[in-house]
Amino acid sequence: MTRRDFLAASSAAGLSAAMPSFAFARPQETIRIGLIGCGGRGTGAANDALTASEGVELVAMGDVFQDRLESSYKNLQEWKPKGVNVKPEKMFVGLDAYKKVLDAGVDLVILTTPPCFRPIHLEAAVKAGKHVFMEKPVAVDGEGVRKVMELADLAKDKGLAIVAGTQRRHEFKYREVMKRIHDGAIGDVTSMRAYWNQGGLWAVTRKDGMSDLEWQLRNWLYFTWISGDHIIEQHIHNIDVCLWACQKLPIKAVSHGGRQTRTDPLYGHIYDHFATELHFENNVVMHTYCRQQDGTVANVSEFIQGTKGQSNGGGRIWGENSFRYEGENTNPYVQEHKHLVESIRSGNLLNEGRQVAESTLAALMGRLAAYTGQEITRDQALATKSLMPKDLSFDMSIPVPPVSMPGLTKLEMFL
Repeated sequence: MTRRDFLAASSAAGLSAAMPSFAFARPQETIRIGLIGCGGRGTGAANDALTASEGVELVAMGDVFQDRLESSYKNLQEWKPKGVNVKPEKMFVGLDAYKKVLDAGVDLVILTTPPCFRPIHLEAAVKAGKHVFMEKPVAVDGEGVRKVMELADLAKDKGLAIVAGTQRRHEFKYREVMKRIHDGAIGDVTSMRAYWNQGGLWAVTRKDGMSDLEWQLRNWLYFTWISGDHIIEQHIHNIDVCLWACQKLPIKAVSHGGRQTRTDPLYGHIYDHFATELHFENNVVMHTYCRQQDGTVANVSEFIQGTKGQSNGGGRIWGENSFRYEGENTNPYVQEHKHLVESIRSGNLLNEGRQVAESTLAALMGRLAAYTGQEITRDQALATKSLMPKDLSFDMSIPVPPVSMPGLTKLEMFL
C-alpha cells in the first residue's frame, strides 16, 4: 500500500466544495509572516524563514505566555532587525492568540506550538486561507492525524502550501540519496533501522502559583497529551527518513519501552526509552530505538538495507551502486523555508501535510504498542481519540495520568 492509496479523506472533499482558493497573489509582493508559538523552536523557525528568502517579513506574533512572546520578539529584533515589523497591536497573548495572528493580515503562518495544538491551529489556518509552515510532529493521537490528513487535502484544493519541519526532506544530501534509492540503487528495501538515542532534555520545575495547565504547557515535553511522548515528538525524524526511503506505510507495530531514569514527577508520565519494530508488507521490518537517558551512548541515524546495497539515507550508498554525496549542503532548517517560499511564488505549491501525518502515525503505533504491550495495527492507532482535555482554561484541574504499564494499560483506554 502506497501513501496515495492510504486513507482517502472523504470529508475534505465536502469541505473544499464550499471554500474559495487563496493562492498567493504576485511573486514580487512581500510575504507577510505570522508566528504562532514563540518558544525556542518557534523563534528559531522565524529566524530561519527570514534568513531563507528576500521579500518576507514577520508582522504578527502570538503565544500563550507573555514572557515567551517578549523574549522571542527581543531575540528576533536582534537577529533580523530588517525582517521584523511587528507592531505592538499585532502581538497577542492567550489561548486564543492564534486566531488573532491569523486575522492580522498575514499570508503565511509558522505553527510551532506544542504538537497537541497542531491540528487545531492548522484547521484555522487553512480555513483562513493561509500558507503554512508547521513543525513536526503534527498530532499526538489518531484523531489529530486524521484531521491533519483531511486538512492537507483541503489545502491542496484551496491552492495553499504546507511545509513540515521534517527538515531532512529538504537537505540536499538526503534528497540526492533518496532519489537514487527510489531509482533502484540499492534494489528492493528489505529492512531499516532508525535511532535517536541521547541524554536528557530540559525540564521546568513547578513554581508556587502555577496552575496545572500553565505548568504542563511550560513543561510540555513530559505529558503525552501535549507532546505525544518522545517517540513521536523527536524520533519522528528518523522514522520519517525510513518511510521516505521505502515509500510504504507500516501495517503493525510491536514495542518495548519504559521509564528507568526519569522517574521524578518533574518528568510527568512519559517514557525515557522505546525499542520498536514496525512491520510492513513483504516481511520488511523497521527497527527503531530512541531514548533520553543521561550518561548513555548517543546515536542519531538511519540505515536502509536493500537487495543490492545499503544506505545511511543521508549522503552514502554502499554496494553495487556505491555513491558518496560531495555537493553543496546548506542548512536544512533554512532550506525548508526557502523551498516553501519558492513554491508559493512559483505557484508550484508544496504540500507535505499527509506525509508528515503518516510519519506521526507510524510513531504513534510504536507508542501505543509500548504502552499496552500489545501488537498495534495502523487502523487501531488511527482510530484513537483526542487526548486533549476539553475546554482548556488556566483554572481547570488536569491530573497527571499514571505511567502506562504494559499488560495493565489497555488500548480501549485510548479509543
